[in-house]
Amino acid sequence: MDNEIITTENIRAKIYEIRGQKVMLDRDLAALYGVETRRINEQVKRNITRFPSDFMFQLTKEELNIWKSQNATSKSTIMGLRKSPYVFTELGVAMLSSVLNSETAINVNINIMRAFVAMRQAISSIAKNELRFEKLENRVDELNNYIEDILRDQNDINEETAAQLELINETLAEMQVSERNKAPRKKIGFV
Repeated sequence: MDNEIITTENIRAKIYEIRGQKVMLDRDLAALYGVETRRINEQVKRNITRFPSDFMFQLTKEELNIWKSQNATSKSTIMGLRKSPYVFTELGVAMLSSVLNSETAINVNINIMRAFVAMRQAISSIAKNELRFEKLENRVDELNNYIEDILRDQNDINEETAAQLELINETLAEMQVSERNKAPRKKIGFV
């Protein structure tokens, strides 16, 4: 990432889900920090007590193969890997800033922490929208049931009223479709 600007989006592209956790590879972190991968791994080994298994772990060969196939990684990208890479959870990345003491490491860590927070917020936003959509679906179902009950109970509804009820049903269905297709709103304010 020599000439590439370090942005939250660039960092988010390097966050993967492995073992149900959001993690970053040691080589991606090294590129962001502008150091060699072995430098990071040396510092971690010197300070191994700061990196329990929920902060950092090494990929198994099986996990590495799955990761490579999911990310369409070519052999040229993985050449030079003599062993499976280490991956760091959000907590592990935060701990890295204490063992990599350079100004660059501190600034990059700030951006990485922001990327992890942005990902959590995006996931939370999706969950909230799904819940909101589920409530809307339930309400539409209630209204449809109510209308069907009215239609069953009242035989004297004229054609005009039936057409209005049909129009209401169509409008509710359109609202349901448009709500599914609506992109989540961006929050207003400081992030």
